[in-house]
Amino acid sequence: MLTSNYSIASLLDKQRQYFATGETKSVDFRLQQLKKLKSAIASRQDKILEALKADLGKPTFEGCFELAVLQDLTYAIKNLKKWVKPQKVKTGLELFPAQAKIHPEPLGVVLIIGPWNYPFSLMISPLIGAIASGNCVLLKPSEIAPHTSALLTELIRDTFPSEYICIQEGGVEVAQELLACKFDHIFFTGGTKIGQIVMEAAAKHLTPVTLELGGKSPCIVDTQINLTETAKRITWGKFINAGQTCIAPDYILVDEKIKADLIKEMKKCVESYFGDNPADSPDFARIINHKQFDRLQNLLTDGKIIIGGNYNREEKYIAPTILDEISPDSPIMQEEIFGPILPVLSYQTLEDAIAFVNSKPKPLALYFFSHNKDKQQKILRETTSGGLCFNETIMHVGVTELPFGGVGDSGIGAYHGKATFDTFSHHKSVLSRPFWGDLNWRFAPYSEKNVKLFKQIFTK
Repeated sequence: MLTSNYSIASLLDKQRQYFATGETKSVDFRLQQLKKLKSAIASRQDKILEALKADLGKPTFEGCFELAVLQDLTYAIKNLKKWVKPQKVKTGLELFPAQAKIHPEPLGVVLIIGPWNYPFSLMISPLIGAIASGNCVLLKPSEIAPHTSALLTELIRDTFPSEYICIQEGGVEVAQELLACKFDHIFFTGGTKIGQIVMEAAAKHLTPVTLELGGKSPCIVDTQINLTETAKRITWGKFINAGQTCIAPDYILVDEKIKADLIKEMKKCVESYFGDNPADSPDFARIINHKQFDRLQNLLTDGKIIIGGNYNREEKYIAPTILDEISPDSPIMQEEIFGPILPVLSYQTLEDAIAFVNSKPKPLALYFFSHNKDKQQKILRETTSGGLCFNETIMHVGVTELPFGGVGDSGIGAYHGKATFDTFSHHKSVLSRPFWGDLNWRFAPYSEKNVKLFKQIFTK
């Protein structure tokens, strides 16, 4: 373990020296490293699932969601040669015969700080883009998911030399030491409060950041729906990983005319998914630690429990819970829930629902259920969120070519697919012109003819 600023600084110096050799810029080298990472993950699939089970009680099927990074690696390997090609742009007749291109180039040495809720995939996913872009990388996994952190450490150290990709386990003190150093980019996934600390630290070095945060992602439900499918998709999206998903539906806003029907149908879904006693279900995860458990337990006092409400602190278990009779001013509506508790509120008009959502910080995701295309367009036009799903929850995160990220309080920047490559690249503008074809109109001494020519070309 690194235990001092000096040792961290020494490691970063070695990474900068290695980056300066130019080896990481080779496309063949990048492809080779992506393939090595893919092989290392593929050979450890069972161990990864075991670590996720140990940290979060993740069902095997939900653990497999994190193994989808193998698909991300396949996509990057397939498309990297296309991504690195300089992109031509038009120069205009006034610069003929010049050429202009945008050249993507690596940033240098980057820091990736991971979260505990999806502790494997949300470390590997940005790493894929950092490798593809040609950077050296320092990884800091979450100490709150210790089994996954240890597995990631073993995987990275067995696969890459530390001067190229290094991983550092540790708690708050290690994170503070890392943030005191200068990196060429910082990629952070986690809560808004820690995101503010990361951004403040980065500002001292003018380091650019990508912040993947969270917030209260609303789920608006119209009357014009397939009730059964709506209930199935919301219930699934809320309770996977025991609600510990940054884009989980945080609360429901449902038209008051169908509120009772929706709650009744969701209650059926919870029983169908997890049985009469979800504590015995192999398909329901656990809360990450007692600190989070205690926070969530306190939220159970808000409103009326329709289903669930049971808990066991020793097992870090909180049942899938649906709450009714929630006041918009109650504590549960003031912070991201990040657990298996779902408040249900009602609205009279869609305009009321939109006004309520817009009165809150911009969410990472917004979900709207309705057959009505005009209402869908109204939601699209009149709300702002990192992502938007019509008649679905969560699944947009699985579309490789859709950039994923927040807006406002829910985050800065985006990634996934080529967007991850772009996040860890500098897009250098390059103009090239031969020593012929110059008309000399732009050089002094200026004349009235020069002014007229300039206006004709540039001010139309």
